Amino acid sequence: MSNNPQDAKFKKWLDVLQQESWQLELIISGFAIYGLFAIIGPIELAGMEADNDNNLYRKLLFQGLEVSWYIITINLIAHVILRGLWIGAIGLRYVSGEIDYDKLRYSPKFTRHLQRRVGSFDNYVATLEKYCSVIFAVTFLLVFYLLGLLILVCCFTLLGLWLDQDDLSNALRSWVIIPMIIFLALGMILTFIDFATQGWLKRITWIARIYYPFYWVFKYLTLSFLYRPMVYNFLDTRFGKRLNWLVVPLYLGIVILAGTGFSTSNYLDRKLNATDYSASKANYLDTLDDETAFVDRASIPSKVISDPYLNVFIVYGSSVEDDVFYFQKDLKPEEDLRGLYSIFSEGTVNGRSNKLRTYLETLEDMYTLSVDSTDYKPELVFAVNARKQMGYETYLDLAGVPRGKHLLRVQRKDHDGDSIYLRTIIRIPFWYYPNPVPIQHITP
Repeated sequence: MSNNPQDAKFKKWLDVLQQESWQLELIISGFAIYGLFAIIGPIELAGMEADNDNNLYRKLLFQGLEVSWYIITINLIAHVILRGLWIGAIGLRYVSGEIDYDKLRYSPKFTRHLQRRVGSFDNYVATLEKYCSVIFAVTFLLVFYLLGLLILVCCFTLLGLWLDQDDLSNALRSWVIIPMIIFLALGMILTFIDFATQGWLKRITWIARIYYPFYWVFKYLTLSFLYRPMVYNFLDTRFGKRLNWLVVPLYLGIVILAGTGFSTSNYLDRKLNATDYSASKANYLDTLDDETAFVDRASIPSKVISDPYLNVFIVYGSSVEDDVFYFQKDLKPEEDLRGLYSIFSEGTVNGRSNKLRTYLETLEDMYTLSVDSTDYKPELVFAVNARKQMGYETYLDLAGVPRGKHLLRVQRKDHDGDSIYLRTIIRIPFWYYPNPVPIQHITP
């Protein structure tokens, strides 16, 4: 069969396919929903790992995937529910046909109201069919919108990182990067206005001439050249325009509803951070009960310590290495290897292992650990915990520490301009109850 759009057979085939598309929609929706619930766990875990590692690129990627997951899942579940209602309506029509308002024997007032508002049963079936088909199409349109936004955010991020490079020439900064940022920012504003007004910028001749260069570039940046026919076919009907006005407020309402909760106290919260007066499960290894939980800044084995020593793990933070370079300028490399790398680069540590000892000694000088009022200068080693978090750990001698409640304080030397001060990273309360030493009876 020819795939020429002008061929009568091709048009007839499309008409038949259009009428039978509900079967494909249900099959795709069913498999998609099953797959979506299977992958949300790994997506959330990967996003949390990226956030914990301060990996901006992976964080943006997985946040975009997570939002896309919610959009697709909500829409497909709504599609399956409405399509099931449509199938039920088709079956009921086969049994009882149209609505006979005379047999209901309602008062004339209610009969007229129902005839005007409810109408015929066939109209109800047709309306359900229309909503089901539109929801299925809009689902993937919204994902493409989000993907385009994610690409633009990545462009801004890459340009910002390029702009922050110390060895960048002023000419390149002034004549290339800054104009590109301005062009992207202005293009985003114009594209959003055109989207929100359903093409108003394309209708006015002199504005359309100004907007066209932005439109031409952004159709590739946002991948709109892949789905533009669906958008214009969607907007050329009154129903499509009305639904387009509702999409953004609807999802904003869902976001607001998802962030709504219930508080039972003016002072207590389930998400309290570790302080002098509160304990967070993110700072005790034995309370990290699932794979998606990560250590927050530092951790100890448990709330109750029975051994005569205390193991402390400190999570590596994104700003730590900059402080190391500030306090030990010999460690700062000529080329900063942090950020993206490929299999062709030498990595971040290769070739610099001879300076790891100095790096670690600088860290030991920067950190001060204390139990109550007793300070410890830690002896650190690099480590990766069970959650694959990079950091460093040490052991503190608890000899002489009395039984009962105590407070571990992790502090790090920091700077503000030329002023150097000691900043508290975290406070972790714990209880020390050492195991009693068994009494050995000596037989005379």
